[in-house]
Amino acid sequence: MGGLRELVASFVVPGSAGVAVRTRLKELTPADEKVLALVGAHLGSLASRDLKVRCGQGLEHSADTWAVRKRALTAVSSSRWAGSLTKATHEQWALARRCQLVHIRSLEAGIRMLAHRLSLPVGAKGSKNTPGGYRSTREWHAKARRLHVLEDRLEHARADWEAGIVRVVRGGKRLARTRHHLPAAQLTEDQWRRRWEAERWFVQADGESGKRFGNETIRVSPDGEVSIRLPAPLAHLANAPHGRYVLTASVRFPHRGQEWADRVAANRAVAYRIHLDVARGRWYVTAAWQIPASHTVPPAAALAHGVIGVDMNSDHLAAWRLDTHGNPTGNPRRFAFDLTGTADHRDAQVRHALTRLLHWARTCGVKAIAVEDLDFTAKKTREKHGRRKRFRQLISGMPTGRLRARLTSMADQTGIAIIAVDPAYTSRWGAQHWQKPLTGKNRKTTRHDAAAVAIGRRAQGHPIRRRTTPPPHDRSDRAGHRTVQADRHAPGREGPRPPLPGPRTRSVPPDRGAKAGDQNAQHRPGRSAEHESWQQDSLPLSL
Repeated sequence: MGGLRELVASFVVPGSAGVAVRTRLKELTPADEKVLALVGAHLGSLASRDLKVRCGQGLEHSADTWAVRKRALTAVSSSRWAGSLTKATHEQWALARRCQLVHIRSLEAGIRMLAHRLSLPVGAKGSKNTPGGYRSTREWHAKARRLHVLEDRLEHARADWEAGIVRVVRGGKRLARTRHHLPAAQLTEDQWRRRWEAERWFVQADGESGKRFGNETIRVSPDGEVSIRLPAPLAHLANAPHGRYVLTASVRFPHRGQEWADRVAANRAVAYRIHLDVARGRWYVTAAWQIPASHTVPPAAALAHGVIGVDMNSDHLAAWRLDTHGNPTGNPRRFAFDLTGTADHRDAQVRHALTRLLHWARTCGVKAIAVEDLDFTAKKTREKHGRRKRFRQLISGMPTGRLRARLTSMADQTGIAIIAVDPAYTSRWGAQHWQKPLTGKNRKTTRHDAAAVAIGRRAQGHPIRRRTTPPPHDRSDRAGHRTVQADRHAPGREGPRPPLPGPRTRSVPPDRGAKAGDQNAQHRPGRSAEHESWQQDSLPLSL
């Protein structure tokens, strides 16, 4: 078909490779909170210093320079704390490096779009997928100036990339900028300062297999006792042997607690992170560990019991169950969520919607959920949809990556496979072929519900169309009913449906039923042989 891009084959999304669970540190004494704050502030200053040194080295980093940094940190903390600090520094630098490359690609895409639109005459109309020229000379002049600005930014970004220079803000760039807008953020300077310092603290340690309870630095026993190996300058605060401080609070992990307890009892590696939520005034501990990669289920085995197609939107998930032949069964389901408010609230909304989706899939007995492999990176740019601000906000607010990552990790424990399909034309073709046929007196099918059907059929390998090309004679079914609702190898899929016998279809065999022998009752309803006898009229005479 001309003008349509080639579709990418569907694939089963691999499961998650790690687990992270969090719980609250309750009943901490003021002394415990003071020790945790001192440890976090001291290690946070070391992390900032090490990150500054690493960013200054740029591309000159090597094993020798890493060893020098680690020895310098060991003298003011410990060897294990130094290992955790340097590892966190390397991960943060690598993340900044990847983000820098994404920024360069975004600038290049914006420059290409601006150059294309500036090359067109003012007022020129665009095609289906490419915008046209600018509407006025004033807008053309403004965009020409912006083109020079983006080219200058791209030049500096490429220079930084080649030199290995990255810019990182410990604590977050957004929180740093909030310092200049405290009234708008409804924060006082003291409140912002405490939040800023807490975000820059560092109390996290990597696990070690074979060590006691899987971690020598931050140790959590199976009964919930938490102890921390204090850095060398704070060793005088220890209340336990070997320079350790034992907290009065005991922890319990409600989610995956038994799995965590089994790892701790077997002395397998578990990483911990302790942090403070300043807004709530609560301390939390997060446990994380790696899990073996689960074997990817073949698509045929995952689709053996049907599939649930899911269409992701900015405020809800539209889902519909399909049988093995691609037929939608039952009614569509919608799982709403609200992505306004804080990040924790948005994350909770996403998890709640996905939990309801997985519970419904498990109730239906389906072992596969089909989602779109969405990526709006190229469509979020203001250079392509400059005037359509609401549309840009809409696609920017859709948490596509977060939804798929969350769904994959949550479905891994339920035995449900996640199948990613190409998102091309699913909404358009779903509305064209499925929205009207699935709409009835008691059910109003939306465009998103129809898209869910299209997604599920694409995951199963069926065409999205409900029917193939009409028979060769004409648009009637003279050559047989041609439908693609069944599998390609199903016998009789191209033939008409056999009528079901019974009074509802008026196809009762002549030798069956209460009045099987009464021909007059069968051929002339409402009349019996007592009132009128049946006789055949004579043949008409020809003129």
